Amino acid sequence: MKEGNNNAKNQSAGPKGNKLDSNQESDAHGHEGHEHEGHKDGENQEHTHEHGGIFGKNTELIFALLCGACLGTGFGLSFVEAVPGWVSIAFYVVAYFFGGFFTAKEAIETISKGGFEIDFLMLVAAIGAAILGEWAEGALLLFLFSLGHALEHFAMGKARKSIEALTSLAPSVALVVRDGKQQEIRIEELKLGDVIIIKPNSKIPADGVVVKGEGSVNQAPITGESVPVDKLPVADPEKDYSQQKNIEAQFRVFAGTINGGSVLEVKVIKEAKDSTISRLVKMVNEAEKQKSPTQLFTDKFEKYFVPAVLVLVTLLCFAFLVIDEPFSKSFYRAMSVLVAASPCALAISTPSAVLSGIARAARGGVLIKGGGPLEDLGELNAIAFDKTGTLTEGKPKLTNVIPLNNISEEELLKIAIGVEKLSDHPLAAAIVKGAEEKIKGIQADQARNVQAVTGRGVKAEVNGKQVWIGNKALFEGEQGGIPKDFLAQVEELEQGGHTSMLVKRDSDFIGILSLMDVPRKEAQHVLSELTTLGITKMVMLTGDNQQVAEAIAKQIGITDAWGNLMPENKVEAVAKLAGSEKKVAMVGDGVNDAPAMAKSTVGIAMGAAGSDVALETADIALMGDKLESLPFAIGLSRKARGIIKQNLWISLGVVAVLIPLTILGIASIGPAVIAHEGSTLIVVFNALRLLAYKNE
Repeated sequence: MKEGNNNAKNQSAGPKGNKLDSNQESDAHGHEGHEHEGHKDGENQEHTHEHGGIFGKNTELIFALLCGACLGTGFGLSFVEAVPGWVSIAFYVVAYFFGGFFTAKEAIETISKGGFEIDFLMLVAAIGAAILGEWAEGALLLFLFSLGHALEHFAMGKARKSIEALTSLAPSVALVVRDGKQQEIRIEELKLGDVIIIKPNSKIPADGVVVKGEGSVNQAPITGESVPVDKLPVADPEKDYSQQKNIEAQFRVFAGTINGGSVLEVKVIKEAKDSTISRLVKMVNEAEKQKSPTQLFTDKFEKYFVPAVLVLVTLLCFAFLVIDEPFSKSFYRAMSVLVAASPCALAISTPSAVLSGIARAARGGVLIKGGGPLEDLGELNAIAFDKTGTLTEGKPKLTNVIPLNNISEEELLKIAIGVEKLSDHPLAAAIVKGAEEKIKGIQADQARNVQAVTGRGVKAEVNGKQVWIGNKALFEGEQGGIPKDFLAQVEELEQGGHTSMLVKRDSDFIGILSLMDVPRKEAQHVLSELTTLGITKMVMLTGDNQQVAEAIAKQIGITDAWGNLMPENKVEAVAKLAGSEKKVAMVGDGVNDAPAMAKSTVGIAMGAAGSDVALETADIALMGDKLESLPFAIGLSRKARGIIKQNLWISLGVVAVLIPLTILGIASIGPAVIAHEGSTLIVVFNALRLLAYKNE
């Protein structure tokens, strides 16, 4: 089972960094064709058709209507005694031309390439009806068939337009400053290092960093974030940022996002073809072509079903040898079975749902790389989360300030800021930031002779007195050690997952400071939503000690917390979880967690916008650094799986009912083609419901 999942994943992910060439991209964006599965030898290929012509992209629909008009005219004239019979037949022949034009064109093209076109069966049935003199029925078959296809292409076009809309997010031109002058150029002509001017309320044409101006940017088109993100200029505008990884969100902008009310100057860090929006569009189009497990099943089913139908039809042609009936009746029955058994609805049922699901996800800031991950995500009941940066904010925050020995909180913080401002330790920066947020405008005491005590803390001179700030180890060897009541407070904080530091001035302990990587504000609500969606096991994986892991887990409602894990231990943990839960997702940042993601059924990367590694390693990428996108993605995939199942039941059910009815002569070609085309349209329009999916 697991091996099969990995195969599906590998197939859906494709080669890393794979890009479509311009022809492929154009085809993915522009064609309105119907996709047929079930090719000769069960090849995994898609046959797409251009249905343009003398009337433009609506040619097929107009041809279908002309076919219907000729059919109706011929049928009406057949009741007028004064009109010769050949006139009606002439109208039927013209109806055959318009109704069968695209079917015949596609069949010839496919057969010439050694393929097998299912719709060719319809053409054979129509020709068979004509041979028997049943011109009206043959014309009706082609009319309903061509009209059904035209409507189906229109419906599928709606799903494609949802993807094509992504390509129009970025403007086609940019206002660039070159040689001190402003000029408007096509975005394809932008070079790395160019400075472009973004006017208020306009779309940003390229990925870059802000070098001048401040303002907010609406990033919803790329990341799905509902609230605009504030942007600031970088400290060094001359620096080359094109190769820098993990540029902070407040400095970075993406092509296709919308500037607020300020003028921004942006330095280009990615060419148009490599921008986040461009890569997103390419990956969505590539994902659309990947086969899902259900689609692979239907391909395999058709591989055996279609030849079996042809054998049955051939045998039915000779039924007159066994049953006392004319050859014409046996042949007509065989043609009816041919129409009834055509698995067109089955062929389109899964691709239409996958296309709609992927398009809807992309619109919500989620990249799903194919039908495999889309279906697998909907079957999950277990998720493993990386802790730091995924369930937590990823940076320590000052959580407690406890003054001791009658010192005020402000005096304690003044001393702490004075010392920690001169330290380069990450916790020092968190203390300074937290203190300044706690007491606005606080002025630090002047510290001198700051010295780091590796792994323990720091010491300095403040206002002529010696000050130490550090963990328990810094003071345990000192004379008198740490007073028991102070030590009890420190240990209580540490049991709650806090990193605690004592502050000592000369011989007196004057305070305790604690820091913690706090949970994301939305984490508890998101985990509650996942439980509602049917996720029964949620495991947090972290390198932090077990106490810290359990403290975070308790705050946010995670079901299991596994601490003290090295990267290789995370891989083992995911493998263990997959063994007990069958299918498991791993949610992380796509960089450090890549090995664990690879081991999971579905790897989900957060904050993938602008991160090459995250986009390429994950099966599903949440473009924004938004944990709340996860319930949306899982809910959508659950809905997609439900629709795929419904479509399979509809398509197989219609075939299962029609075949015996036509064999017994209860249903003829007319009702068979109505049911056949009706079921095809039903499964397509059913799949299109995914485009309107809302996270409830």
